[in-house]
Amino acid sequence: MILTMNAPLLTLELPGITKIKSGKVRDIFDLGDSLLFVATDRISAYDCIMPNGIPLKGEVLTQISHFWFDQLRDIVPNHRRSTPDQSLPRVLEPFSALLKGRSMIVEKAQPLAIECVVRGYLAGSGWKEYQRSQSVCGISLPAGLQESEELPEPIFTPATKAETGHDENISFAEAEAIVGADLATQARQLSLAIYDNARHFAAQKGIIIADTKFEFGLFEGRLILIDEVLTPDSSRFWPKEKYVIGKSQPSFDKQFVRDYLDNLGWNKQPPAPFLPNDVVDSTQAKYLQAFKLLTGRSL
Repeated sequence: MILTMNAPLLTLELPGITKIKSGKVRDIFDLGDSLLFVATDRISAYDCIMPNGIPLKGEVLTQISHFWFDQLRDIVPNHRRSTPDQSLPRVLEPFSALLKGRSMIVEKAQPLAIECVVRGYLAGSGWKEYQRSQSVCGISLPAGLQESEELPEPIFTPATKAETGHDENISFAEAEAIVGADLATQARQLSLAIYDNARHFAAQKGIIIADTKFEFGLFEGRLILIDEVLTPDSSRFWPKEKYVIGKSQPSFDKQFVRDYLDNLGWNKQPPAPFLPNDVVDSTQAKYLQAFKLLTGRSL
């Protein structure tokens, strides 16, 4: 049963707690020696936040991130200070009903100024670039690859971090120029190792992780994994049983939202249109399905 009767959490204020950032999905609050990350139910497409959200989406994103932080802890340390079974600090107890399932207390790391993208399949902007140049982010690929085809081996394709608009794909040399050769190399090695572990795990659960985006930060002199990780918002998840090369794939994300907007004739400029119930229901179902397949449990 799809729980669209649950009102989505779109905005969040915690009186007495300083909000330092409100992104497309997450609100970040300052707790002094740590940060509070709260995933709302906001959903964006084409860099615009929709006026209505997807109920439970923020909980799905947070709980999937918790799941992967547990799975990956032997590969890379992460910024998480609180686990789902821990009580909230006293200062946050008045807001426990709002924060339940969708919040995470994290260390104050210094984020790297690049997005760390790993691609295992040829899709999205990578497929478009390949058609033009037989390469992705300066990495030459074999001729004759088809849309959605698995690459000979996963590739690291960094991107800039855009405060507004789209992130821009860059070469590894450009990434080195931004963060330094040593950090760029560490980020590439960690990204590929995490992706390799995660994609093999997910494949056993019926999900192809076609590509994904990681964020890293510096904390106490070492590189750690931060933000969300391997969620339908940061990754391209495909159902393994429906995978066919040579075309775009169905996915466990906001594709229903994009398809609706593409057929609407909207100019992809604010204000964004209101999403009808069937689009909300279908999108929510995909997020919940991805969570259940990965974790083996219902939200």
